[in-house]
Amino acid sequence: MNQASPVIPIAVAPVAAPQWDHLVRPEHVHGSVYTDPAIFQEELSKIWFRTWVYVGHESEVPEPNDYVMKSIGPEPILMTRDRQGAIHLLHNRCPHRGNRVCMTDKGSARSFTCPYHGWTFTNDGALRGYPFPSGYEGADRSKLGLGKVARVASYKGFVFGSMAEEGPSLDDHLGAAKGALDALCLTSPEGEVEITAGFLKHKVKSNWKFLVENETDGYHPSFVHASIFEVAQSGIGSLYSSDSTAVSRYFGKGHSENDLRPEFRKRDVPMSWFNTTAERLPDYTQRMQAAYGEKTARKIMIDGTPHIMIYPNLFIAEIQIFVIQPLSVNETVQHVTALQFKGAPDLNRRLRQQTMGSVGPAGFLLADDAEMYERTQLGVQSRNPEWLYLGRGRHREREDEHGYLIGDATDETPTRGIWRHYRSLMEAA
Repeated sequence: MNQASPVIPIAVAPVAAPQWDHLVRPEHVHGSVYTDPAIFQEELSKIWFRTWVYVGHESEVPEPNDYVMKSIGPEPILMTRDRQGAIHLLHNRCPHRGNRVCMTDKGSARSFTCPYHGWTFTNDGALRGYPFPSGYEGADRSKLGLGKVARVASYKGFVFGSMAEEGPSLDDHLGAAKGALDALCLTSPEGEVEITAGFLKHKVKSNWKFLVENETDGYHPSFVHASIFEVAQSGIGSLYSSDSTAVSRYFGKGHSENDLRPEFRKRDVPMSWFNTTAERLPDYTQRMQAAYGEKTARKIMIDGTPHIMIYPNLFIAEIQIFVIQPLSVNETVQHVTALQFKGAPDLNRRLRQQTMGSVGPAGFLLADDAEMYERTQLGVQSRNPEWLYLGRGRHREREDEHGYLIGDATDETPTRGIWRHYRSLMEAA
């Protein structure tokens, strides 16, 4: 009779932590940070599951018992409003055998029932009951509810979640980006944004960081989007030219923007940011003047809405918002919807139409960007050159009147700032 061979333990050398100063430098980023699966897993731990991440908007669950499917990184999350009106962020994972308790994108429900063994949970996450309860004598039901995102907070209706029990407050995290959300809400005569137009989902074979960098990169639009700029005859191309008076800005904490207001103020025409005129939106114009007074309303309608990337996943692009969701090291989903402003029906109609034209199934804008994302993801897999150069405009960076770092419209000031913040998060204990 043969004896079993002895089990010989295999010594596994510990995996050395990445040396971030060897991967992220002031003007260079190593290609492996976009392609290494181990780095992606560390990003989930140190960024997506530790910092504040945008999840959804309060207007998506307007009534008690409403819910909507969301995410934090690749993790599925249920955003619910309970019968008292409080908002909860719940992990869509049954604590019994791990099954998803909800497979519907949105709806209204007082409770969720796991389809595997029938465990039922209230919409605030508490365990309501399970079949054949005699088998669970002595079990502590209070510890068997749905997992909850550790911290939930909102600003101007924008709901953020953090899986870390402790850390900076949402106010600290947003910092100067709160000013952009304030300005966005002022575009409504009632001071509120609504996210009610429904989302389009675009999946790209690219690392999520390429998307974050691109959102406030003012260097690419004149080339990548040249065709749509010509067709639309919108004058957008001039906003990102070498002669533009617009600026790129880094707010700190990963947040960045393309500030196009200097160009709009130079035009001095209300609604030019939306390629229209106040006369074509008479109802909106009258409501804005009634809400803010003629002088202030005119200023708001000249300045337009912000073009800002709130790290790590919320991009506000004048007429739309994009929510970035990483799935793997080389796969990312963008969720995009038209912004809607409370009390502005004629403006909202045009916002929906223009969103479908630019980022819908037949739109050019997002398709152009998606092509670039996937090409760059393929490119960084080549070994030579190993480094990406991010030095454009560094010699002319300066501080604005508030102490934030700015560059010209086409400079890579935002990208360098994003990478400094990234490195600080990845180096944190």
